[in-house]
Amino acid sequence: MMKLPSMVSGRTFLTTSRPPRLLQILSLTLPAFLANASMDANRGQNGIQQLLAAEQEAQHIVNAARNAKMARLKEAKEEAEKEIAEFRARTEKEFQRKVSESSGDSGANVKRLEQETEAKIHNLKGEAARISHDVVHMLLKHVTTVRT
Repeated sequence: MMKLPSMVSGRTFLTTSRPPRLLQILSLTLPAFLANASMDANRGQNGIQQLLAAEQEAQHIVNAARNAKMARLKEAKEEAEKEIAEFRARTEKEFQRKVSESSGDSGANVKRLEQETEAKIHNLKGEAARISHDVVHMLLKHVTTVRT
């Protein structure tokens, strides 16, 4: 260990090497030490003020992010409502077209609609049977997986 001269209360003596802050404190006279302690208290107050300012800034950032999120959600909702209205208009137009086509010969149209319905039901059952195993597997995976 290295011996360093140190001064405490006007006396010089040799000490072993210590961390710089400890040497600084040990090398001060008592009035200087008290003045330094007062400065440390001021620095502590400044540190508290900085923490409070940082907390306020973080709160402003969180509030800004929350407001931006709400604006995005509102925009997405308006866009979804617009798309729903367009879809509803297209579907209504298609329905009116089919109604006008079917008004001429109702017996043939009823039979054709029944066939289309049966075909669609058959397709849906086939799709359900095809993917049901994958859906069950996925559900079991998500239900049995534990997040830590």
